Amino acid sequence: MQNGVLLNFKSFVPILDWLPKQTWKSFRADLIAGLTVGVMLVPQGMAYAMLAGMPPIYGLYGGVIPLVIYAFFGSSIRLSLGPVAVSSLLILAGISQVAEPFSQEYVQLVLLTGLLIGILKIILSFLRLGFLVNFLSQPVVLGFISAAAVIILISQLKDLFGIYMEPGLPHPSAKLQYIWAHLDEIHWITFAIGAGGIFLILLLSRINKRLPSALIAMIIGILVVRIFRLDQAGVSIVGEVPKGLPGFLFPRATMEQIQAIMPTVFTVTLIGIMESISIAKFLESKHRDHTIRPNQELLALGLSKIFGSFFQAIPTSASFTRSAINDESGAKSQLSGIITAVLIGLTLAFLTPLFYYLPNALLASVILVAVGKLFHWKAALHYWKVYRSDFFMMIITFLVTLLLGVEQGVLAGVILSIVLMVYRSSRPHVAILGMIPGTNQYRNVARFPKALQDEEILILRFDAPLFFGNANYFKDAIMRRVRNRKNLKMVLLDASSIYDLDGTGMDALTEVVESIRKEGITFYISGVLGPVRDRLFRSGLMENIGELSQFLNVHRAVQAYKASDKKDLWVDAALQTNAEKKQGK
Repeated sequence: MQNGVLLNFKSFVPILDWLPKQTWKSFRADLIAGLTVGVMLVPQGMAYAMLAGMPPIYGLYGGVIPLVIYAFFGSSIRLSLGPVAVSSLLILAGISQVAEPFSQEYVQLVLLTGLLIGILKIILSFLRLGFLVNFLSQPVVLGFISAAAVIILISQLKDLFGIYMEPGLPHPSAKLQYIWAHLDEIHWITFAIGAGGIFLILLLSRINKRLPSALIAMIIGILVVRIFRLDQAGVSIVGEVPKGLPGFLFPRATMEQIQAIMPTVFTVTLIGIMESISIAKFLESKHRDHTIRPNQELLALGLSKIFGSFFQAIPTSASFTRSAINDESGAKSQLSGIITAVLIGLTLAFLTPLFYYLPNALLASVILVAVGKLFHWKAALHYWKVYRSDFFMMIITFLVTLLLGVEQGVLAGVILSIVLMVYRSSRPHVAILGMIPGTNQYRNVARFPKALQDEEILILRFDAPLFFGNANYFKDAIMRRVRNRKNLKMVLLDASSIYDLDGTGMDALTEVVESIRKEGITFYISGVLGPVRDRLFRSGLMENIGELSQFLNVHRAVQAYKASDKKDLWVDAALQTNAEKKQGK
């Protein structure tokens, strides 16, 4: 009893399971991975905070408490949490409509957004509703993220070029037009710093992916600005960054403000879950040394958001780049995340004064290099070659997000995913089967042209559950093929792919059986799966079809029809069917 309770508690708090298993070898691996991710998180955290319309310090706050909380409750042993570009963009797009970015009111609303996202994720976890993210298909997610990458790129051009942009230009096209109209105002020193930062980050990454290229570029940028006093020459710098660990703060807002930010809460929650669980699943499939539990992930991500908001962290999510670096650096457990949090904490306690001369153009270069990996043009080419409908879903989501806005893009993506899912399930694949010469196997004649067909027999396979959404299509598809065949004497339905059946589907199958028999044609059925067969028996349809018309597989049914002494074979099939029914199979 006590062991069972302990196991359940370990399942709820996974750190109790993996921490006692730590060895010196695994600790050393986690130490290296944690430090590697930490030096990467410092510049990215500050940059993504700026992208979200927040002072850089809040990005560093996002690298402390959320990582520790996730280490206690997360089911992924290699996932790396922290500020990410897409969530930052979603926050800026939503909260900037309620308050002015970088203002105190804006900061409070962003922290409150993190709290509400965390609460929503915990609710989804306890209700076991993690499956809802499946309504957002991969092409839609990639289309949205690709558009977000373009929007982020445009938003960083002002810092890269050193051009002052008037506030109140939320749409990317308006920002782009403004930049184009003011190209003569480029601050060339600022542009040189930003372009140099991009070049240096890419060069160092090519030399060695494990090098903290962004941090090295940031240090060089700080030294150059400080030594040559480029801040006095018009280069925009971060300025004073508060020193010390974040204090406890409960976000406050009016009910009107809460209502105004709820669309952003839902949007960031949906995209964040998709990103985090997708990354966790990828790492799970790569190593196969742990199991991802989606609802536990929702709980861990929710708690990390809630406690993070109490300690002034911007909303965090899983980062594919940092998770990949964490994995490549040899991380063995979430101890690497705790070590990253300790490194960020030490940075906050002692090193923030060093960021005073950090040029904003370098933060822009960090963002631009990172978002370059978010533009999934190769995926678009793949979908074009493999499945055109997925390609068009990706492109439509991309254009809606780019032209109408990020929240509208997410909404369009959800609607597109649901519409396509309903369409595909309402018009499933129906195959005409023929016998492969010299075998007892029956295959789709469209794929196996040499498969033999008897003009008296039509064998059909319906490759989907039979339910209200496709019942009419089922009837039309079967009867259309029946009426297109002359000299037809027997129709055989291979039901081996019908794994579920509802009341409407039952009525449709009944109508098909009666319609075929009215045409003077024999109806057989084969390969009915256990749960479906139980329902057919309970409804009385199996009795209506007749035990002598039910078979275990297609070959036995064809044998029964063609046999000169059909009675013996029919009895054999009926006896097997009865035996199965008695055994409850």
